[in-house]
Amino acid sequence: MLWQQWWIWMIAGAILGILEVVVPGFILLGFAIGAALTGLLLWAGILGSSLAVLVLVFAVASLIAWLVLRKVAGVRHGQVKVWNHDINDN
Repeated sequence: MLWQQWWIWMIAGAILGILEVVVPGFILLGFAIGAALTGLLLWAGILGSSLAVLVLVFAVASLIAWLVLRKVAGVRHGQVKVWNHDINDN
């Protein structure tokens, strides 16, 4: 089937990576990394042809990638939100 092809996963990862440029926030980038990793594992012959296994690997890889991205670039420690005006001021 189509999901068994490694290049489909790599193209999906590239498309998600390109969409991350349009919609920044490190959300789609985690999915792109997960899709690329799934494609690489399929290309290497490590993963079989089971859809359930592929989706599980994709989900776990995407979650780990998102957590790493969040840890590295997502949270700025010590940053304080400064309000210049009050919502009740006219």
